[in-house]
Amino acid sequence: MFVGTLRFDLLLGDVRSLKQKRGVIRPVIAELRRRFDVAVAEVGQLDLYRRSEIGVVVVAADIRRCVEVLDLVERHVAERPEIELLSARRRFHSDEDDPHVFPEAIGGTDDGGTRERGGTHG
Repeated sequence: MFVGTLRFDLLLGDVRSLKQKRGVIRPVIAELRRRFDVAVAEVGQLDLYRRSEIGVVVVAADIRRCVEVLDLVERHVAERPEIELLSARRRFHSDEDDPHVFPEAIGGTDDGGTRERGGTHG
């Protein structure tokens, strides 16, 4: 069994309040759950209205399936016009070993699975 996690750091577009932020984030979370059958939650930047962190988890018998699903999820989030994907960090865990990062499964990085996108927005 493998568990793949993906954590997005997002910059939201024309959002001026926490209420508007919820109006952007909730549909994204609901669509990811429905479309990709993954567990999803807002996990960070809860008190900032233009920033958000979303965590995604997938469980599969094969690491390739975890990678495939997380690739689709990341592509879907990156293509949404109302949000900017600042970074995406992946981790993979196996029930047979201690938690691992599998660099070959995430494009050969050895930095713990972080792939930066865009600039450094704050």
